[in-house]
Amino acid sequence: MKLFYCCYGGAHTSVTCACIHLGYLPDDRIPAASEFLSVPYYDKMENRDLGTPVFMGRDEMGWDIYIIGMKNVKQLVIPSMKSYLNACGVEQKGFMLINALVELHPVTSIGGVLSRRFGIVSLGRPMTVWGIRKTYPKFLALVEQVKENLRVRQELS
Repeated sequence: MKLFYCCYGGAHTSVTCACIHLGYLPDDRIPAASEFLSVPYYDKMENRDLGTPVFMGRDEMGWDIYIIGMKNVKQLVIPSMKSYLNACGVEQKGFMLINALVELHPVTSIGGVLSRRFGIVSLGRPMTVWGIRKTYPKFLALVEQVKENLRVRQELS
């Protein structure tokens, strides 16, 4: 069973959701800025890796958790992923694609552009962390809803 948190660049929102889901980031408080810098792949996705699923870990229910950046081709990436997984023999009930694009503070986007596109990591990364911390409750709500859906799905199986 595979779950993919999908976002624009695969560097901030999908990573944040996956890290909350897996317990790398707390689900009961807003983490300190330093905690973001210690999680895997935060603000590190390279353009050449976009569209490639990145394994983040396995959750307590046995789901393999991945992140994937889609840029502007969400309409292409999601159907392609579904088609690929089906071709590999993974039934649709065995995977989920979650849109991790929550409404962000504008500072997050500006920081992401500075860090990922222009390579000004020393300025951009702290801006992304500041913005993600401001909208962290939205990430908590999304992940809690996903986990609840997984629990219900598991009970029905």
